[in-house]
Amino acid sequence: VPKKLVTTVSGCADEALAGLVACNPGLRLLRGHRVVLRDDLPAIRGRVALLSGGGSGHEPAHAGYIGKGMLTGVVAGAVFASPSVGSVLAAIRAVAWAGAAGILLIVKNYTGDRLNFGMALERARAEGVDVRMVVVGDDCAFATPGKAGRRGICGTVLIHKVAGALAEAGASLDEIEKKVMAAAKVMGTLGLSLSPCSIPGSKPSFQLAEDEMELGLGIHGEAGVRRMKVLPADKAVETMLKHMTDPSNASHLSLTPGSSVVLVVNNLGGLSGLELGIVAGAAVRCLENQGICIARALVGSFMTALEMAGVSLTLMRVDEELVRLIDAKTTAMAWPNIVTGPATTHREEVPVPTEEPRKPQDESGIGTELLSLVTYLPCLGFPWECAGMHLLSAGPGTARVQQVLERVCSTLLDMQDKLNELDREAGDGDCGHTHARAAQAIQEWMRSRPPPAAPAQLLSALADVLLEQMGGSSGVLYGLFLTAAAQSLRGRSDPPAWADAMDAGIEAMQRYGGAAPGDRTMLDSLFAAAQALHSLRSSSADLLQVLAAAVQSAEAAAEATSHMKAGAGRASYIRSSRLEQPDPGAVAVAAVLGAVLK
Repeated sequence: VPKKLVTTVSGCADEALAGLVACNPGLRLLRGHRVVLRDDLPAIRGRVALLSGGGSGHEPAHAGYIGKGMLTGVVAGAVFASPSVGSVLAAIRAVAWAGAAGILLIVKNYTGDRLNFGMALERARAEGVDVRMVVVGDDCAFATPGKAGRRGICGTVLIHKVAGALAEAGASLDEIEKKVMAAAKVMGTLGLSLSPCSIPGSKPSFQLAEDEMELGLGIHGEAGVRRMKVLPADKAVETMLKHMTDPSNASHLSLTPGSSVVLVVNNLGGLSGLELGIVAGAAVRCLENQGICIARALVGSFMTALEMAGVSLTLMRVDEELVRLIDAKTTAMAWPNIVTGPATTHREEVPVPTEEPRKPQDESGIGTELLSLVTYLPCLGFPWECAGMHLLSAGPGTARVQQVLERVCSTLLDMQDKLNELDREAGDGDCGHTHARAAQAIQEWMRSRPPPAAPAQLLSALADVLLEQMGGSSGVLYGLFLTAAAQSLRGRSDPPAWADAMDAGIEAMQRYGGAAPGDRTMLDSLFAAAQALHSLRSSSADLLQVLAAAVQSAEAAAEATSHMKAGAGRASYIRSSRLEQPDPGAVAVAAVLGAVLK
């Protein structure tokens, strides 16, 4: 049985409603019933009241849509179970006694909901209450719907919104009933899932293989109409929209080029926000390619099925009046408060401000010894940079620079899997991917333009590339290092300047990153190499010996991180007993230094 974060299985529906009401001052529970009502019931006097509801497990539906401009109240059942007749009747009486000028019940097309809401309606009418019921069936899954008709799913939320806006504007019960029934007829929804869901205390409702997805499933864990292999998001969306609009499907929604729609991209509960955004973009592109205008797009969790890792798409064909009703203000907590306007993949981008071109740095007077230094030292410990230096203009060191940098890049790409494996011990397992991405970005940058010859300009340019392309905290740290080192090198070309640049870069990383030597980070290898490079401040220093010492120090420091307790970075949240391997960032730095002097 899947794990659930509940207090008791039997009380989870009541506790969820109690938590919602506790955190929202605009909501109140009806004593003795699983009913939630607006806090300002006197405000509905003389207006039509709207009640809806159904089983729990679909949060934020239905209580999340209570508020001015949407529902007056909801009646909740247990998880995936219809509410009782007694509770529905109690909700009807509560809003009737508050002075409502008629009551409309908005019910999803499920047998249990129709029966319980319908029975309560009959009893309320017997008491003299003017109450009507609209049954919503928006499911496009079944090509030949059975006697039960189309299921009511996420499109019901749009009906809540349309009815709520009309009621808030003072429309009569007759007008609201007529207009929401018309809106329900130009709407369709289809679900797709990568996983089933499970009621607290129970096993999943069905099983899906690792490589399978389910099309056309309901919101109560029931299986769909078609099981297929997992598709890329864009192909999955195309499949969904084709099924929804296929004229051979009796429950399809008719769309023609030029049609205007409201699109709802609904998380069925367990899909990540990342995936939801990808699906939303794919849906907009697909509809645009068919000549459909997306007047509004709503993306989020609107009507879920517990933890189901899936998505549903809802389309409502709209005119100006329906768009105006969708746009009308509401205080309902689950309705998105966004800027209104059409959805499009062709939105104009904000132009990037152009940077003033830097003045070339005068490199005259750099002798043979410094050319040798420039060949090696700018690469020390910085894998992002080694992929970026190509040719330092014309001169005796050009071929050597290119050879060294190509070897460093090969080393980084060959280590991608190893670095990822080390990172899985203490992070998210992407250290190798991150370094490879940086190297590839710099290679692409070099193909597009010749790198600057001046060291300070080169480091600044590489910092820009990494900050834009590398990603993660590593990209920012490397960008900080290169930016600070470049500042230290401006106007200087002597060997001690490189030692100063190394120190400046490390100081910037420490100031913003918070790590220190001994914290089990890439800084350990960099700091060890920097200490060895301090010998460059001596006029008698042997360059190759200094470099060799820097490499040895970095390699020893990287290996030593396997015995350190992490004091910074993501690894600091992991128990020390699990950190038995060296830090991947420190290993990457040491490996690059070793490649430089092979």
